[in-house]
Amino acid sequence: MRSTIALLFSPLALSMSAAVQAESDRHTDNALEQVIVTATREAKARSELAESVGVIGEAELEQIAPAHPSDALNRVAGVHVNNLGGEGHMTSIRQPISTSGVYLFLEDGVPTRPTGFFNHNGLYEINVPQSAQLEVTKGPASALYGSDAIGGVINAVTRAAPDTAEVSLNGELGADGWRRTLISGGNRIGSGSALRVDINRTESEGFRDEAEYTRTSLSGRLDSKLGEGLQSKTVLSWSSIDQSGVSGLEEEDYRNHVEKNLYHGDIGYREVEALRLSSEFAYTPNDRSLITATPFLRHNSMVMMPSWMVTYDPNIRDTEFSSYGLLLKYRRNFDRGEMIVGIDTDYTPSEYAEERIAVRQEGEIFTDYQRTGVLTYHFDAEQTSISPYLHGELEVSDRWRLSAGLRYDLFRVKYEDRLDTPNTDVSHYRPDSQSRDYGNLSPKLGAVYQFADSHQLYLSYRHAFRAPTVGTLFRPGSTQDTTELDPVTSISREIGLRGLLAERLNYELAVYDMTTEDDIVSYIEDNDRKTTNAGETSHKGVELSLQAPIGDSWQLGISWAVMRQQYRDFSYVLSRFDRGCFCMVSENLNFAGNDISGAPENLGNVTLAYTPAWLAGLRMELEWSHMGSYFTGESNSQKYDGHELLNLRATHDFSDDFSVYARLSNLTDERYSTYTSNQVGDEDLSYRPGLPRSLFAGVRYRF
Repeated sequence: MRSTIALLFSPLALSMSAAVQAESDRHTDNALEQVIVTATREAKARSELAESVGVIGEAELEQIAPAHPSDALNRVAGVHVNNLGGEGHMTSIRQPISTSGVYLFLEDGVPTRPTGFFNHNGLYEINVPQSAQLEVTKGPASALYGSDAIGGVINAVTRAAPDTAEVSLNGELGADGWRRTLISGGNRIGSGSALRVDINRTESEGFRDEAEYTRTSLSGRLDSKLGEGLQSKTVLSWSSIDQSGVSGLEEEDYRNHVEKNLYHGDIGYREVEALRLSSEFAYTPNDRSLITATPFLRHNSMVMMPSWMVTYDPNIRDTEFSSYGLLLKYRRNFDRGEMIVGIDTDYTPSEYAEERIAVRQEGEIFTDYQRTGVLTYHFDAEQTSISPYLHGELEVSDRWRLSAGLRYDLFRVKYEDRLDTPNTDVSHYRPDSQSRDYGNLSPKLGAVYQFADSHQLYLSYRHAFRAPTVGTLFRPGSTQDTTELDPVTSISREIGLRGLLAERLNYELAVYDMTTEDDIVSYIEDNDRKTTNAGETSHKGVELSLQAPIGDSWQLGISWAVMRQQYRDFSYVLSRFDRGCFCMVSENLNFAGNDISGAPENLGNVTLAYTPAWLAGLRMELEWSHMGSYFTGESNSQKYDGHELLNLRATHDFSDDFSVYARLSNLTDERYSTYTSNQVGDEDLSYRPGLPRSLFAGVRYRF
């Protein structure tokens, strides 16, 4: 396939000649004027925000043609999304690379999942390549968002319906059986409405053995004017994901047999369906007021075999939930400011069933499994959340703009154990049926100081809160008293500079200091996974982003972040079997002062784009991506040294309607790991090998 694509692309590259200039103006515009919708669920200039927000616009998304969310998001300073196979991922934004639920994923400002049902792979439920814009709010979000928004918020903005008829087709082929078809179209309906439909069909065999992946996504957006001052936006999103399990590798295989996968057949598989429907009704009774009401519903189902448990507790999980919610907001403008008051409500009934399985092995390869019919867990959980909030902004003078917010999150989870067998399995504790309540008051303070026409300083102080997930509470495994876990709380302090130098160079510098208490962490004890609150952790860093043209034909983008993340208070007693004495031994482990495992020391991304005047329509880009080193376990006994990747992209627009493009990922064929870890007491590292050098090419046609 790689040879075929290379032969296909060569004549296309040679035939690039004459067309229209397609370079985005992203690097020459004043970033202070950039419109961002995440902060208040409305369009707002960056210059009014006392927080750091990274934006990937529609033109840039088209140039990147992301095969994975990481292809786009890792360009934002301080943001790292890794690739676990297919579109699986873990995220690191002012937090270590982990599966922890410290991020909030949104679509048009509506959470894609309810609190308590976080999925670290949650971005695969969003149609990223056909989005209008990706916005990343780093650190705790505004008062308009509640639980989970500790590390940051990623908001995918959908594309508006067109005023006139349009259809676009995008076909793409690539290495390892990669095939993707993107279809978009829309038109006006009657005199007051317009409709857009986007379809995404993606298939890949994966570069590792038996690592197939498929997705089908369908999204629709209906924009309507319902009357004087009344508009609506209805968004329907549906995705179906079928992903094979992909294993980690030990050192020898990672170095010499990167294509090896210990999971064959359906071992470690997951099948996901995600449906979301929301309608935002916006009413402007006068030029100073806005009332919005957004009812929404979700329905998610997932059947999966947890790949990380195949070796010690193999099972198949069947999870299903439906959500019914309403977001209400009233905004009032004043001469020198605004006030927003609102309330978010969400009711989510769910069902979870876990069946023990027997897996078959041939050597070290897991080849098949057999269901046993034995349920280790089967429970219902109903979660209700009510979250009122208040947000205000005031222009104290022509130079100062102040903001403040207050949000109260109240959660109640009603849990019912549906198994009538005795609870005697110490490897699968089952809590008694019960209800749990969590409440948290989160204040936010911010200030923006315009110290020159094109330069600003901002300061912020933000609280954040994360309730334990339903799975952590009521699927405890061998951990007792998980229902007594405390919520995670965090306080973030941030100062930043941003502006435009010499009318050409956009810059933003952010310095933050975040303290998190009662972080929920997991560790392995004698092949059993335990869960506990971590006490206190510290997260500090500096983030820098620069975008500037170099002459008339070159554009430079730089994103860089330096971080230090440490355990301030984290200890537990580890009990394990000692083969020397053939007995159980206990050890008091204290990691205070150690760096947090999976927390990179630095992250970098540099892009250099070339749009020559001598060949209109051509754009070429070289991207350098840097991952710094990090410790692979809490004991800080071993490190992953990090890696450097080079990616090359080229696009040629032959006309407004027809273009071809290609990307060469991992240009130097670097051997690297997307995630490396080891457990306490185990010196063997587990590596997740990243994509080798791979070529992809596509064609876009609009009519």
